[in-house]
Amino acid sequence: MTRGPTLPAHHLPYLPRPLDAFNTAPADETRALLLHCLHSLRWSDRIAAHRPYPDPAALLAAADEAAYDLSPADLAEALAGESLPELPEDTYSAAHMALSAAHAAYEARFGHAFVIYLGDVPVDEVIDRILEAIRSRLTNDPEEERVTAADELRRLARGRLLALLRGARAGATGHIAPAPGR
Repeated sequence: MTRGPTLPAHHLPYLPRPLDAFNTAPADETRALLLHCLHSLRWSDRIAAHRPYPDPAALLAAADEAAYDLSPADLAEALAGESLPELPEDTYSAAHMALSAAHAAYEARFGHAFVIYLGDVPVDEVIDRILEAIRSRLTNDPEEERVTAADELRRLARGRLLALLRGARAGATGHIAPAPGR
């Protein structure tokens, strides 16, 4: 059986990708977007300065690499911009009280906000995961916790940068929220 002539490939017109907009945005606009995601001037400047990125994976790799080079002051700046993860609206007040108490103990021990990436956690498990993590990490020594907090910041940054590329924003938990607003 023979086939007829092959039709020429149909080419779609070029449609700009969100990464293209990120790569070509004015430097001050890019730094402001990155600062919103990363909460560190040096971290934001390093990522903005190395544009253009060929793909999202390259952007995330650059963010990770820049995070490893943060000084203690840069890390402190990034942590100062963080806040407690948002809880689901229907969370009981007792859970809010327990979280506030655990967070206060954490801040008293380590001097900064507790950070955790929760992007892959089902909403109904968020409060349990946060409380479990705070209690567990309160046993860390300060250096061990600094390393853990920096790793969680990197994970949060990755989630926020991906959300930025999708035209949305990620909150403190890494969960995605619509772009309008903050």
